[in-house]
Amino acid sequence: MSEVREQVEEWRELARQVAVLSCRLDKALHEHGLGMSEFEILDRLADDKAGHGRDGGEKGLRIQQLSEEVHLTQSALSRAVARLEKEGLVRRSMCPQDRRGVFVALTDEGERRWEKARPSHRAVIAEALTR
Repeated sequence: MSEVREQVEEWRELARQVAVLSCRLDKALHEHGLGMSEFEILDRLADDKAGHGRDGGEKGLRIQQLSEEVHLTQSALSRAVARLEKEGLVRRSMCPQDRRGVFVALTDEGERRWEKARPSHRAVIAEALTR
């Protein structure tokens, strides 16, 4: 088998594993009323609130930074943040230094939902990565 063919096969296997894990995560998180992308947003905001993010501030993350970290397009992220905001799990605010900038922060309710869903998320990941 050629080197390129082997790389293609490796890529296909990696893509399959990611798809399987994504489906398992979605199923586990659905029980908490969240999708995988929504949980990932809450997870990144929780890290930021705890001081583990790049800025470590209470203000939240700029939407552009969040987009880079959760690997969603700007429009997909905006839709997910709007859903989370409608449920009262996050809040948006304008950047005081740059009125074009938007910050997204975890609400108390968002933190509670994240804390309830986190064990399910971590268990699925642990099971998949310890095989």
